[in-house]
Amino acid sequence: MLDKKSFREEAHKLVDWMADFYENIESYPVKSQAKPGEVINQLPVTPPAKGESFDQVFKDFESIILPGMTQWQSPKFHAYFPANSSYPSVLGEMLTTTLGAQCMIWETSPAAAELEELMINWLKPLMNIPDNWTGCIQDTASTATLAAMISAREKKTNWSINQNGFDNQKLRFYCSSETHSSIDKAVKILGAGMGNLVKVEVDENLAIIPSALESAIKNDLENGFLPCAVVAAVGTTGTLAIDPISAIGDICQKYDVWLHIDAAYAGTALMLPEYHEMISGIEKADSFVFNPHKWMFTNFDCTVYFIKDEESLIKTFEILPEYLKTSTRGQVKDYRDWGVPLGRRFRALKLWFVIRDFGVEGIQTRLREHISFAQWFADQVNEHPNFEIVIEPKLNVVCFRMIASGKTEEQLDQLNANLVAAINGSGEAYLTHTKVKGKYALRMVIGQTYVQRNHIEESWQLIRTKANALL
Repeated sequence: MLDKKSFREEAHKLVDWMADFYENIESYPVKSQAKPGEVINQLPVTPPAKGESFDQVFKDFESIILPGMTQWQSPKFHAYFPANSSYPSVLGEMLTTTLGAQCMIWETSPAAAELEELMINWLKPLMNIPDNWTGCIQDTASTATLAAMISAREKKTNWSINQNGFDNQKLRFYCSSETHSSIDKAVKILGAGMGNLVKVEVDENLAIIPSALESAIKNDLENGFLPCAVVAAVGTTGTLAIDPISAIGDICQKYDVWLHIDAAYAGTALMLPEYHEMISGIEKADSFVFNPHKWMFTNFDCTVYFIKDEESLIKTFEILPEYLKTSTRGQVKDYRDWGVPLGRRFRALKLWFVIRDFGVEGIQTRLREHISFAQWFADQVNEHPNFEIVIEPKLNVVCFRMIASGKTEEQLDQLNANLVAAINGSGEAYLTHTKVKGKYALRMVIGQTYVQRNHIEESWQLIRTKANALL
């Protein structure tokens, strides 16, 4: 069993291993090549009766666990959205883990609460968030969106459902068919039911059509429903479609409906002044979420949640048992009242480390590089006779597919599914797919912290090689 002396020795070894891992990460398969059951079948079915040496535990980690891990920090990880890391973030996370603080209220760690408040204040002007808004750091966008929708539910019903439960309130929620599945889950959790989530028609760019939204709200009012909240996306998961915030905001204000903006991935681009127009009209919204743990080089989990009216949030989630009463209440921010969980990690520390290490200009430079790499990749696709762009690229995401003359759409879908499988099976890169207007398309996401142009060139070469083999 580790003691103070052996802990120090093993910790030094681990830091060396971590540094080596990042230096050599390109030597690992990007997508784990493990087969179902392969990991668990190499491990004992019962725990050890007596403690084992850390050396043996770590050997098993290297030989069994590591091969079963997909390398999200590889510069050739182009799947989903990244769950980024960076050197300062890792160091911040190490300190957070060492401190082991439970930062539920100010008194349990004053620095944690006040640094979290500072991070919100730092980000607001950089991202063009209204100065009179406040916010906090949540674990994920799913949790933050759930908090927004529950707050909307309570504000719409004068906080009666928290007290008495549902009493025939026919609440309706709205989003597009392109919006993240966390909205569907939130509607289920908050008790409204999936049947009361209205999926609004989208335009050719896969963004919500404002007139269709207003028609849906009017129709619901005529049929005795109570419009409660709209979730607009600034960067949908499939294609980074951007809903028209200002026009949607006008409709929400007209019908007294809460507007929540989900910018989980694309929100980081608001660090660039040239992309502030993505949230033009945000002053008409009620809440906004984005994830530094996706594209802002900060270890998972770290979600920033901004809100216009903090009192509505606190009134929704506040619980005050005797053992949590403190003399500082009312003078400080007790973030346990700002969302679902009571317990809270010290997430602000790693974000603080990242912003200070990169600097605002460093973050902006890296983001612009990623966007330029995506533009280069899109140009290569456009110029190649066997590929096509399926929807206009946005930021650093390119949706494309392989094409071949004489094949039906169904055959093209299968061809592209085979292409994804071949790429991922090689271990040399990792891409995922989406459906764009019914077409099976590959998604090239270029957002890993330390990705460089040569990595994109190598991935493009791999894509072409696997495509040629299929043809």
